Amino acid sequence: MGQLDKLIEKLQQDEEILLETSKEPQMKSASGLRAMIKQQLSSQQIIALLTEIAPAEKRDELQKGRETVFEYSLGGRTHTISFTSRGDLVSGVIAMTNGHPGKTEKPAAASPVAGEPEINALFRKMVQMGASDLHLTSNHKPMIRESGDMVELGDHPVISRDQMKSLLKPIMPNHNIAQFEATHDTDFPYEISGLARFRANIFRDRFGMGAVFRQIPIEIVTAEKLGLSKAVLDLCFLSKGLVLVTGPTGSGKSTTLCALVDFINRNRKLHIITIEDPIEFVHPKKQCLINQREVHVHTKSFSNALRAALREDPDIVLVGEMRDLETISIAIETAETGHLVFGTLHTTTAASTVDRIIDQFASDRQAQIRTMLASSLKGVIAQTLCKKTGGGRVAAMETLLVNSAVSNLIREGKIYQIPSIIQTGKGQGMVLLNDALFKLVVENKVAPEEAYIKSIDKVGFQSLLNSRGIKLNLMGSAE
Repeated sequence: MGQLDKLIEKLQQDEEILLETSKEPQMKSASGLRAMIKQQLSSQQIIALLTEIAPAEKRDELQKGRETVFEYSLGGRTHTISFTSRGDLVSGVIAMTNGHPGKTEKPAAASPVAGEPEINALFRKMVQMGASDLHLTSNHKPMIRESGDMVELGDHPVISRDQMKSLLKPIMPNHNIAQFEATHDTDFPYEISGLARFRANIFRDRFGMGAVFRQIPIEIVTAEKLGLSKAVLDLCFLSKGLVLVTGPTGSGKSTTLCALVDFINRNRKLHIITIEDPIEFVHPKKQCLINQREVHVHTKSFSNALRAALREDPDIVLVGEMRDLETISIAIETAETGHLVFGTLHTTTAASTVDRIIDQFASDRQAQIRTMLASSLKGVIAQTLCKKTGGGRVAAMETLLVNSAVSNLIREGKIYQIPSIIQTGKGQGMVLLNDALFKLVVENKVAPEEAYIKSIDKVGFQSLLNSRGIKLNLMGSAE
């Protein structure tokens, strides 16, 4: 008999038992949450309790902290148990599937807690399933992005245009409602206490009102958990310069920047100003004072806030997105005047990042910008997210550390030679994207086909695979 059986016996239809690290087991029902026993559970205790009632084929996944779902029959009733893991934090959700063992229906979306906005039920289901994004489109069923793939929530009904308005309007701040009415799209953060924060984008398309929500865990992912190299962490100890984290949308740039700011917060005593749209990860005060400003809420624009930051005695300025010429120009000048500036760009490689910055300026200014960039740029981390073989995703990072050789290439406009410098600078901690992808393949973290798709230099990556006798099955991958 499992130790959880006494708790599971109390479950009724439309109720859930929630097990979370460092919290008491709770019963969630339409009337709210209530503690079931007065004992906070550790991650190890939760895993041990669930392992007791898990089928043999699921126990290994639990012991390794992998997300999994299984069924457990007790007293003639079947229950669905969902286990998720995020770093050192784990959680389990136990819900009644139906009244008859053996039937394998998926549990319906949980009802929102009384008094909460109706959409919160979808957010809770999204987090329970380990999804990174929730997509809502009028006249469609909700969809989530799970391990990089789009998955329809088949147990949820289609959301009509009128229902979509009823779902979204209650969580939209007043100024965002006004902005949406004027421009037909708007961004804002949304938080469910104790669950997660979400970056929201509300838009209008041919079906009507729609939305995309990106999950931002309340617990900050540390640099150690991300496995950032010493060379990357050393950039956090610079006194001035420009450090860029780049990659396509959804590549984990915000998570990496958050980890770097948290690392500084734990290891230095400085003043950090962040300029974001919207604020995603919230940084508590540790060793540093951190002022987080949200564009359109606390300041008019990135460039306005960046210009004002110079009068606010910062040591470090984080620019959430260097999206226009004025912001890029001020960021470079700020880095030159004795501040450490972190920023992001939507570029895929280190070399293309340098090209993108220079190409933003008029031809008669490019020589001057190359000179400024050669002295101010200190590092570029260009990353892409790959599907992990066991579920979840992992980042492959190209790392450029700007030394005298790289500075000379930037100054002389020979950007095309930067990959060669990265190749020969491995001893200093530099890494080409192909090498980062190949390392993930060799470590069995990413399938060769997934890494090949993410590679920019596919011919070079194919050569790396051939050197280890690794074969590609792209047809199988496509299927």
